[in-house]
Amino acid sequence: MANPLIPGITATEQDLLYQKLNAYNRQKTSFKEVGAYLVVLPRADHPRYSLWIYSPLPERQSIFYIFDLDEDIHEALRISSTLCYYSSRPLFLVEYNAKRMQNRGDDIISFGKYHGHYLHEILQVDPGYLTWIAFKFTPRIPKQERFAQIARIYHSVYIDILQRKAQQPSIGRYLGKEGEKVENLVLTIFSVRLEDDPYKTQVKGTTPYFYVRQILKLKDASGNLVTFRISSRTASRHSCQLPAMEHAYRIDETVHIASARIANTYTIGKNKWTRLNYVKIRQ
Repeated sequence: MANPLIPGITATEQDLLYQKLNAYNRQKTSFKEVGAYLVVLPRADHPRYSLWIYSPLPERQSIFYIFDLDEDIHEALRISSTLCYYSSRPLFLVEYNAKRMQNRGDDIISFGKYHGHYLHEILQVDPGYLTWIAFKFTPRIPKQERFAQIARIYHSVYIDILQRKAQQPSIGRYLGKEGEKVENLVLTIFSVRLEDDPYKTQVKGTTPYFYVRQILKLKDASGNLVTFRISSRTASRHSCQLPAMEHAYRIDETVHIASARIANTYTIGKNKWTRLNYVKIRQ
């Protein structure tokens, strides 16, 4: 696989990067057997490097988008190599290929609570649902068979991520004890999930009205993990879709909390979580 020219760096820096990448791939399995992770170079309408996966399984398009990385090549490779470190798949730098990478819509969910969303989005917000599609969903037409096949590819990405997490030491500490007040928190969002509030959802006549909640996962500067819910104040006509007037929180957004109460603390795997309620966000 030919190495592309990397924009914005010298030839010496480029040679050093490829030497490091070759060393990283030395213990990996051949991409012809297990596929590969691809760091795709920026392009005119897309200034960031992005992470993709190549799979040798599907008979048509075999390269699928995962998420954006960074505009800096060093940071992009750091993120991707760290994430994929425990995977058997090698990691390559490649140029964007519209013919092979342009989305054809066969990875869009056509049913359920994530109707209209892409599988790569569900990988980020609800990997459990992705697992269900991959192994429990029953295809009825050939198009759905390919959809389930793509879901299994994304599920394999999730397993690679879990392998990395399994090697990590215990993360974070609790911010306090249940019932205690916390103030002046600065948190960064790394996961956003939408769900309907089952207690507020109602039907007027034949029109459904959904009150959508945003489930946020965040961390502070020390890596302590925090979660809380933001409920919409107005109703939406569509399930799991925020009304236009509500603020839609995004990954990497910084949230300043004036005060909150600790609802409870718990541990998942090696991660310590603090769940907040009565959250007052400083605008």
